[in-house]
Order: sequence, then C-alpha cells, then structure tokens
Amino acid sequence: MAKLPVEKMRELERRFGEIEARMSEGPAADVYVKLASEYSELQPVVAKIREYEKTLAEVADLRAMLSDKATDREMRELAEMELPDAEERIEALEKDMQILLLPKDAADERSAILEIRAGTGGNEAALFAGDLFRMYERYASSKGWKVEVLSSSEGEAGGYKEIIATVTGRGVFSKLKFESGVHRVQRVPDTETQGRIHTSAATVAVLPEAEEIDIEIRPEDIRIDTMRSSGAGGQHVNTTDSAVRITHLPTGIVVTSSEKSQHQNRAKAMQVLRSRLLDAERQRADSERSADRKSQVGSGDRSERIRTYNFPQGRVTDHRINLTLYKLDRMIEGEIDEVVDALIADYQAGQLAQLGEQQG
Repeated sequence: MAKLPVEKMRELERRFGEIEARMSEGPAADVYVKLASEYSELQPVVAKIREYEKTLAEVADLRAMLSDKATDREMRELAEMELPDAEERIEALEKDMQILLLPKDAADERSAILEIRAGTGGNEAALFAGDLFRMYERYASSKGWKVEVLSSSEGEAGGYKEIIATVTGRGVFSKLKFESGVHRVQRVPDTETQGRIHTSAATVAVLPEAEEIDIEIRPEDIRIDTMRSSGAGGQHVNTTDSAVRITHLPTGIVVTSSEKSQHQNRAKAMQVLRSRLLDAERQRADSERSADRKSQVGSGDRSERIRTYNFPQGRVTDHRINLTLYKLDRMIEGEIDEVVDALIADYQAGQLAQLGEQQG
C-alpha cells in the first residue's frame, strides 16, 4: 500500500484552519463564496484526516497499555479486545485517505455539456439517442441537477439525431465524465415484424463547462452566421433569422443554436464552443500522458465502444471494466449509480497503482 503523504495532510489541515478563520472575519461576499467553496471541498478530507489521527492515537494507547507490565488483567483483556478493531479501522481509513488525497481533476466540480448523437442504425439509432438522453435526464433529476437543452435535431421516427444540453450542478462532470464514448443497443425495433434483433449505436460526449476565463476566444477567430430556424411547421415555424452558427476558424469547430432568441442563441453557442475548446485542450494533455496510462477508463477516446445495452436479455455490459448487470430496465430509467461508481472506483484504483509504482 502506498504511503500517506503526511506533509500534504498537515498542509490541508493548516489551510482548512486558515479558511475557517477568514470566513469568521466576515469578508466581502465574492471572497466569502470562494472561501466557502474551498471549505466544502476540504471539509470531508480534513474530517477523515482527524479521524485517522484520533484512531492512530487510540492504537498507540492500546499498545502502550499492553506493553506496560503495570496494566491490570482486566484492562489488558479490554485492550486485547479493542486493538484488532482499531487496527482494522486504521487500514480502512488509510485506503479512504489515499483516494481522498489523489490528485484532483480540476474540472470535477464543474457542470457539464452533454452531447448525444445518433450513430449507425438509422431511425433506431435516433430512438436510442432519445432513450439515452432521458436516462441521463432522470439521473440528473435524482441528483438535484438542472438539465437545459441547448439545441436538438429530432429523428424522423422520434428520438434525436443530435441533442446538446447543459447539466448544471456541483460535481456533475466528476460523475458523468466516464460516459463519453460509443453506446451500443441490441433490441427488436417496433417496426420489425419478424422479431429480428437490430444493433445500432449512439455517441455520448461529456465536456466540462468552460468559463470565459478558461478559454480566450478572439473576435477575429470566429465567424457568426444567422439563419432561419427550422420548425415543426404551422405556428412553430420561426420566421426570423434567429438561429446562430458560430465557426471557430483556427480549429474548424462549428456550433449552432436555434432557439427563439438570437441573443440567447449566441450566448448558448459560445458556451458550447468554449467547452469544446477546453475539452480539446484536455484531450491533448491526456494524449501526451497516455503512454503512462494503465486504465482504459477515462481515456477520452470517443470512438471506443464502451457499453452495450441488450434489451432481449435485460443486460448492460460496460466493456472497459467487464461489468455486466441484469438491470437494464432500471438503468434506462436513470438508475446508473452502480455503473458510475464502479467506473470511478476502477479509475481511482489505477491511479493508486501508479502512485505505488512511483513510490516503489
């Protein structure tokens, strides 16, 4: 097991105390918000450090009691009973601490941009893209997150050819970032008269939401075009040139938004563009580190088939961690915590293994 970084633990405790003191002084509102955010991030880590230190002291006291010849029989028997439990708690706390002290992804606490696109499979792929969006929408609702659709293109038989949405809340990206990749579905389409199973796919991309300070976009680097929005017909057709298409000239990234307000469309399109540019930077950094990467999880390869949803068997398989669950009906209703937690645990295990190798 990797050694705990004692100096880092002391520094975190010192910083936590400093934040508590500054918050009690009643700083300006904007400063207070920043301090409160850092405080809430450090609180569970420092609580675990203090619990660990308290248990270490308890183990030391029990061992001292056992080694002291003056300890009476009753106290010695009590110490012998309590020591194994305390030592087990130490081991469990060390594992928890190692995970809490792993280097943090700076984007983990952010909201996210969720993009789902139908892949191979025609209408059935669009229907599946719709199923995936509803799955994430329900999952977000269970976490108290807010989902707002930025743009969508509906499939001919329902579902979506493409849908882009913001998922707003604390820690959204940390939970959803491993969902990026190709999701495959195997099921009998409603239009299939002979009961044959079809395979289709949809691609999911989860990007950390970028702030203006993260990515500088120069006016001369973008071209903004306005277009007439396409609607469902009748009163829904938008007759003004409100749809916005922004092209980022250095990278060729194109973003569109086609809601009713041109001003809102421009803001939404810029929001997505910033997030895609930030994601591209993160992907570049990831690829530079990929030679050292031991785990498939978090590789960021959007072309990788990550999961299969087999409806006839009620089975979901995540291929990166060889996890199979016979809970497809519940997962498609948004109960995806078991897979999300397993992916996070696998990624953390890979990080711990690398840390152990570096220390070894």
